Parts: sequence; structure tokens; C-alpha cells
Amino acid sequence: MNDVTIADESGVRWIVLHRPESRNGLTAETNAEMIDGLADAAARPELRVVVLYGAGGAFSSGLDLRAAAAVGATSASENEVRMRAYFHGLIRAVRACPQPVVAAVDGAAAGFGCDLALAADLRFCSQRARFGEIFVKRGLMPDGGGTFLLPRIVGLGRALELMLTGDFVDADEALRIGLANRVVPVEGFEAAARAYAVRLATGAPLVHRAVKASTYAALEGGLDAALESELRGQMRLLHSADFTEGLAAFMAKREPRFKGE
Repeated sequence: MNDVTIADESGVRWIVLHRPESRNGLTAETNAEMIDGLADAAARPELRVVVLYGAGGAFSSGLDLRAAAAVGATSASENEVRMRAYFHGLIRAVRACPQPVVAAVDGAAAGFGCDLALAADLRFCSQRARFGEIFVKRGLMPDGGGTFLLPRIVGLGRALELMLTGDFVDADEALRIGLANRVVPVEGFEAAARAYAVRLATGAPLVHRAVKASTYAALEGGLDAALESELRGQMRLLHSADFTEGLAAFMAKREPRFKGE
């Protein structure tokens, strides 16, 4: 089996890591495949949701240190090029994806694996999910956007504590502090994640894209930028076929059938 598999079903793209020997450790090659899968999904309007999933009871242990060592000694400049292209590139691809991106976290999301989960829009977790910005325990700092993403999700004080200690957060605590959106039993987790993603995929795709774009614009640009982004998005939506369908469904007291048009 390939280290990364991509499958589309019911409007959902599944990007799945299969590297059990390293608890789904990440390499330049795996990241390049995920970047391609995300970019391709972004260009396909029939896909409504993207799910990032680590098979085998771990989301991702972060950088695969053994694989990195096997590459051999590289210069600082070569390491920087690889980091920018394949690691920062993956985080940017997740954030740039116009569809909602769900991190389905079963087991550990550690180091860069934690940052990858943070980059997703939603985190759907099993009871054995754990999140850890463990870089400090290796004499390093977060390098997948953790210093930007984590404070925006859990607040400044909690984020700093997690990054300065490297402590893991279990599923229940992650739910309590807003790091996890949902926590479900380990048994049947994959089926539950599929149901969650399919339910999202039945929503209005143009609205999902507009809400996502405006929400992130608000976080980065303040109230005026958010209001302007909301105005532009709403004007487009008011002239969409999906809005007409939404009104018709409301009047007929039925579920809307959105087409993304």
C-alpha cells in the first residue's frame, strides 16, 4: 500500500496516511502527495469536504526522524528549502483549501503532526486522541504554524503552556479547551468520522467556502476586513442558485438540495 492514499466518496476527499512503522511520520514525499491531493480537491467543485486521516491508531507523530536521517547530511540551506516546500507547503495547502478540512484524529498528533491537525478547520477525535507540541522536548520550537494557530484556537496562556512544556492534551481536555470539536468512542471511529464528513458535505458548498474565507480574513485583518469580506461573499451568494434552492426548500418545508451553483 502507498504511504498516502486518496479516495473520493459522497462528496468527501479522504487523504490517508499509511505509515504504521513510524506512527504515520511525515516525509517530504508524503507531504508532496498530500499537497497535490489538497490542490486537486480545491479545483473540484463536486468535492465538498476534505478529511485528513492517519490510519492504524495514530494521526501523525510528526517529522519521521529516521527517514530524515536516512537522507544523509544536508546543509542548512537545503534543510530550509525542504522545510519551506514540503512542510510549510503542506500547512499552506491545508489553509488554502476552499472546502472545509477535517482532521480525523485517532491516537497521537505530535510535533508537526499536531500542527497539521491545528491547520485543519475542524478536529474530529477518538477518545484516544492526544495532541502534543513536543518540540521543546527535542530542543526545538513549533515549525508548522503552531505559534500562530494554537493561540487562536485555545487562547494565549494555554497555548504558551503547551508549547513551553511539550505536555500532551488528551481527548477530553482537548474538547474542554476547544482544541477538539467532537470526541467519539474508539470503536467505530472511522465510520463516525465518515458520517460527520458526509453530513458536512450535504451543506451549502458556496456558503461553506464563503464562511471559511471570511472567518480567516476576520482573524487576520480585524473587524473592517471581516465586514468587507462578508459583504462580498453575501452578494455572491444572494445571486446563486443555491440561495434560490434554500428559499424554495424553506417554503416547502423540506431539506435543501444544494448543487454549489
